Amino acid sequence: MSVEETAMEKQTLTGWILILLGLVLVIFPLFWILSTSLKSIGEWVTYPPIFIPERLAVENYLSIFTGGALGGGFVARVPNVTKSVIDSAICSVGGTAISIIIGLLAAFGIARHRMGGEFFPIFLLSARMAPPIVAAIPLLILYSIIGLVDTHIGLIIAYACFTLPYSTWMIASFIEEVPRDLEEAAQVDGMSTLESHFKVTLPLIRGGIAATSLFVFILNWSEFLLALTLTHEKVLTIPVQIKAFFTYSGQLYGPQSAFGVIAIIPLIIFSLIIQRHLVRGLTFGAIKG
Repeated sequence: MSVEETAMEKQTLTGWILILLGLVLVIFPLFWILSTSLKSIGEWVTYPPIFIPERLAVENYLSIFTGGALGGGFVARVPNVTKSVIDSAICSVGGTAISIIIGLLAAFGIARHRMGGEFFPIFLLSARMAPPIVAAIPLLILYSIIGLVDTHIGLIIAYACFTLPYSTWMIASFIEEVPRDLEEAAQVDGMSTLESHFKVTLPLIRGGIAATSLFVFILNWSEFLLALTLTHEKVLTIPVQIKAFFTYSGQLYGPQSAFGVIAIIPLIIFSLIIQRHLVRGLTFGAIKG
């Protein structure tokens, strides 16, 4: 075996080791939360740790939707999470829809008409460089004046505003990948400027819009600070609800992990639904390059 072949084998082996290490770092937390969600009370915190539970404790999943009590060494009331799942779905879907619609229109203005000048896209994105706490308190005061505190519409507007820079930037990058010549040819054939945007370019960037929608939805679904600041009792989202699993008896790791698994499921379903467009959207720039 030549020296070059030996060096190539070492590089290949190193690459596989790094890939396996990366897979472990990504998959193990998911495995651990799924495993803990199926453990009975006595197996939550043990040394040495239990990786595979002896019995599948489905009561962890049932209790979070019934608000029942868990027994064992202690009895603890598990919070009912049904309302938080519904509220999260309403606010995340609403915020994502508004962000994508307005972001799409703004992206056409930036990518095709250079509205706001060359500096405007940077200015738009710079609004997200500040931490959310900078805007949370002023937003709470404003919402208190106009009566939007602890309402779905108030949280939807906040989610849409905070994700709008991302949706605008991402969609604008996908639009710029489409040659202007296509729209100009359509306008020569009689289409108006607006028609050429929505009948020529828009169908070509469906994958990009799907990828952007998933990214924005994940941001809204997992957002914590705004939901904690702008809501109290009438509206309760999953990230805020998940901190309620600490009782006088300790942390309810089993139901809390079951709730975490439930929170992941909508993201997986959404990803599978748009999978065909998602792959196209994530590789859109790479194909042209």
